[in-house]
Amino acid sequence: MRIVTIVGNRPQFVKAAAVSHKLRREHEELIVHTGQHYDDELSRVFFDELGVPAPDRQLGAGSGTNTEQTARILAALEPVLSELEPGLALVYGDTNSTLAGALATAQAGIPVAHVEAGMRSFDRTMPEELNRVLTDHASDLLLCSTETALRNLDREAARGEVHLVGDVMADVSLAFRDIAEERSPILEVRGLGPSEYFVLTAHRPGNVDVPERLERLVEMIEALPARVAFPVHPRTEARLEQAGLFDRLEAAPHVELTPPLGYLDFLKLARHARAILTDSGGVQKEAYLLGVPCVTLRESTEWVETVAAGWNVLVDLDRDAVLAALQRRPPAEHPELYGGGHAADRVCEVVGAYTARLCRSS
Repeated sequence: MRIVTIVGNRPQFVKAAAVSHKLRREHEELIVHTGQHYDDELSRVFFDELGVPAPDRQLGAGSGTNTEQTARILAALEPVLSELEPGLALVYGDTNSTLAGALATAQAGIPVAHVEAGMRSFDRTMPEELNRVLTDHASDLLLCSTETALRNLDREAARGEVHLVGDVMADVSLAFRDIAEERSPILEVRGLGPSEYFVLTAHRPGNVDVPERLERLVEMIEALPARVAFPVHPRTEARLEQAGLFDRLEAAPHVELTPPLGYLDFLKLARHARAILTDSGGVQKEAYLLGVPCVTLRESTEWVETVAAGWNVLVDLDRDAVLAALQRRPPAEHPELYGGGHAADRVCEVVGAYTARLCRSS
């Protein structure tokens, strides 16, 4: 069957790296890149490093508000779907590309499969939460990373067919962490020793678009008690510049500002950190997979298992709570939560069975 995979940002490229090659053993897969992440350091480098098949269509959505970006992707997808005539569309995660992909394909009468279905932070102020919920209720095949996600969908009476498959990003992390160890020179280049530094990422609108919160973020970074490696997302850099705060961070002697990193560099940098501070859902999960303590700069998370296991602490932008969390010892136990590296196989099995039924009924 012809399957269209719709991706648009860094975590989706990572997830597609786990699934696409295996999917193509049985199906004709075409990748549509919406252009939500259009900077080479956030886009092309991930296709190159992870071996994701080159996109068959580039939509060039670019930046803008959530509404503007979603609207552009929707408008650009309609003629592409009409031209390609897929039998199934595959979307990942919780971005504007995810929602637009699900809506456009559902409106075209094409079945939608959602990888990473059922994740909930229960914080509707986050655009991603609305994207997750709407995508799940527009989808026909709901592929869940965790038992918690299954329960969320059951509670919401989602109409789609639900399967527990594990987390495909875990497949990639497990497969590439030793490759990153061999290939990436990031620690040497940056003069960083194992466990001597923190890694920090921040890009959520709630943290970087509100001037008062952005200043709190900077004050918190200045207070951290060790070196900080901070790969700066382009929109975060723009907000820091607008607020006159970028120079302040550059002047902090313990803060190492870097451009966005490729997957292998980030994986190695994260693996050897003392702890990771982030507002990213994907980075929270990456930290858990690498066995590195995580401090989440939000009040809620969709990856609740990492908190329950004791490896992740929610602190928002409370400087004192951050400093206290960094003093905690990691738990002795590190349970397997995300499928043990076999999620992509399960995704392909479920998609194969589902498409076979579609073919028989057509």
